[in-house]
Amino acid sequence: MAKFYNIERENSMKIKRIVGGNIESNGYVLYDKIDGAGYIIDPGYNPEKFLKLVSELNIKLLGIILTHHHYDHVGAVDKIRATIDCKVYLHWGDVDMYKSNVDVMLSDGDLLNLGEESLLVIHTPGHTRGSICLFSEKSKVAFTGDTIFNVDLGRTDLLDGSQDDMKRSIIEKINLWENEITIYPGHGDSATMKYVRKNNKEFIDIVEHI
Repeated sequence: MAKFYNIERENSMKIKRIVGGNIESNGYVLYDKIDGAGYIIDPGYNPEKFLKLVSELNIKLLGIILTHHHYDHVGAVDKIRATIDCKVYLHWGDVDMYKSNVDVMLSDGDLLNLGEESLLVIHTPGHTRGSICLFSEKSKVAFTGDTIFNVDLGRTDLLDGSQDDMKRSIIEKINLWENEITIYPGHGDSATMKYVRKNNKEFIDIVEHI
């Protein structure tokens, strides 16, 4: 059964987390509380839960953003699209591995508008070639997929993973994030970068050997 979590923040962006599947993958619904526009991020399971939430909150769904192509983050996409006509966003580096249609191929530095703020696409290969994080400067939040979690990093031993790419992503991108930024990962609980820098041993090992 999917789990629901309400994440209240003192800004216009609202975030809802839905956890599903045997390995408890996080999917997110984020929306602007003023104009009601929103996105779904990484719906791996329980499409009916995402659809119910979008309907109950009267969200104007702008699209589904995928942080990478793995099934536990994309498995509910087609059933959601069968009910709501919306675009699917995925980094171009993962398009060949994805088994369904992509409407918008993302690149590093792209901006996706959400009400009064925007989501910056940050290419963070390592877990997959096209893995991305989504960062909001205004809300100080980052949706990190399976790149980085609260206490460890994503696997790099799968088909298109790369330990070298992961190290570069951590050093050149994520290590630059300020301590007050909160990450919302693809598995596990959210955490501030301050917490990550104290408790994520894999992250610490990489940045201490720069």
